[in-house]
Amino acid sequence: MNVSLFPVLPEIVVLTGACVILLADLFIRDERRYVSYWLAQFALLIAACVTFRNVNIDATHALHNLVVVDLVADVLRFFSFVAVSLVLFYSRTYLTLRGLFRGETFVLILFALLGMQVLITANSFLTLYLGLELMSLSLYALVAVQRDEKAPAEAAMKYFVLGALASGFLLYGMSMVYGATGTLEIDKVTAAVLGGGANRVLLIFGLVFMVSAIAF
Repeated sequence: MNVSLFPVLPEIVVLTGACVILLADLFIRDERRYVSYWLAQFALLIAACVTFRNVNIDATHALHNLVVVDLVADVLRFFSFVAVSLVLFYSRTYLTLRGLFRGETFVLILFALLGMQVLITANSFLTLYLGLELMSLSLYALVAVQRDEKAPAEAAMKYFVLGALASGFLLYGMSMVYGATGTLEIDKVTAAVLGGGANRVLLIFGLVFMVSAIAF
């Protein structure tokens, strides 16, 4: 069966850019860390151009209905790329003064952005969970990116423990939603709920766990 990767091309660009920076940073001297910075900006530019060039008016499903790309998703993806690019631009001096202007910072930012893109295009609770975890794990590492300081490491550990607890609640809630509707695809869950084909009690318990996880 042919699997089209064209709808997720912007995500592939971001992932490729992060991997290139990760490898290139091994051979870049400290005084030339700006190369990693511009590689990150270039990856964001390419991803934004690809998204803008291939705007989908109608919804397009891909990867066995795990991903859906439509106009809303393309707009959100485009503005995410622009926002992260501006964050990198305005934080350049801040990162330099604190010794954080290095490849690993840019790689973590790109992986967090990749998690956001997966969240934006998710058409399944499974995809949504993977995107959320990818974004969260990258943010945990970004919090502790100042390795020589105790406060960031402590904050990252607390963030990780809280996130792990919330992740357990979210997974348990998703399993209940699956038991109530028989599917993890968001559109089919919606159809089952509106059509009255879902187990109401199990569905309510599942939603309570999911909302509690999001509240964390």
